[in-house]
Amino acid sequence: MRGTRIGTGASLVAAVAACGLAFAPSAAAVAPGAATVNADCGSWGGGDATLTATQSGTSATITINTSAVTAPLAISKDSLVSQLTLVKAGGGTTVFKGTKNPAMATGDALEVGPLSGTVASGDSLEAFGGTLKVTAFGFITITCTAQGPQSPGPFVFD
Repeated sequence: MRGTRIGTGASLVAAVAACGLAFAPSAAAVAPGAATVNADCGSWGGGDATLTATQSGTSATITINTSAVTAPLAISKDSLVSQLTLVKAGGGTTVFKGTKNPAMATGDALEVGPLSGTVASGDSLEAFGGTLKVTAFGFITITCTAQGPQSPGPFVFD
C-alpha cells in the first residue's frame, strides 16, 4: 500500500508539472535582438555601437558596446550612471536606466548595461533621435547621439 501511495503521488506531481509547463506564458521576444548605430559622442569620439535588447513581459533591457569610445580612466564595476533614451515610432520616448557596467581599464571599449526600461506590446523603439548619457565619477558626462537610423531596424517588442 505504501508503494502505491508514493507512486500515485509522484504521478500526480508529474501531471501537475506537465500542465504547468503547457500553460506557462511564453517568453516575450524583441526583434531584432541586436542593432548597430553610428554614434557621435562629441570630444569623446564616435563610431559604431551595438545595442542588444532583451524582453521579459513589460520589462526590457538594453546593453551597449562600442570600441569607438574608450574608458578615460580605470572604471570599477557598476559605477557608471547611464541613461538611454529611445524614440517611439508613434511619438514620445522610452528611457532605459542603470548603473551596470563591467570593470574597465584605461583605454577599454565602453560597455554599459543592461539598462532597464518598461515597454508595451508593439512598441517600436529607435536610437536615432535619442541619446545615451553616461556619467563617470559623478562629474564626467559623455553624451552620444545616433547619426542615422539603427540597422537592421528599430526594436519591436512583443
